[in-house]
Amino acid sequence: MSEKIWMGGIYLKEEGGYQIILKSLTHYKKRLQTIHASPELKEAAAMFAPVLQSQAKKRIPMIENTIEKIEIFLLDSTKSELLKEDLEILEKALECRKSDIEKAENTSDEYFVKLLGEIQESKKDTDSINNALKKIKEYLE
Repeated sequence: MSEKIWMGGIYLKEEGGYQIILKSLTHYKKRLQTIHASPELKEAAAMFAPVLQSQAKKRIPMIENTIEKIEIFLLDSTKSELLKEDLEILEKALECRKSDIEKAENTSDEYFVKLLGEIQESKKDTDSINNALKKIKEYLE
């Protein structure tokens, strides 16, 4: 019986995918740290705001842990198993960055513009984000 090879691990290390993943994780962490200023949170019912903020605080250490695991993996590719349990965080970080790029472009909301910095530069990441989302889900038997 052959063991599955995680194509996302190959993408991360051999194809430089770690760059967009780390950029997205950093963005996701920053997003959660500033969730109190988010337009979505301001629109949410007052009773949901504390719940969302509490969940964001719990997620930040998970993001930091995932970044550490990626750094370990980059030094030793046999450690790809470490990252498989963090696929949800990787996907959420990528989707968050992609969504925030779209929001900054479509709404020009100051929150998203500040969060991303240079919008045109961030927009260039969209193809890499889509590719990363695809690759981290691929398996080869």
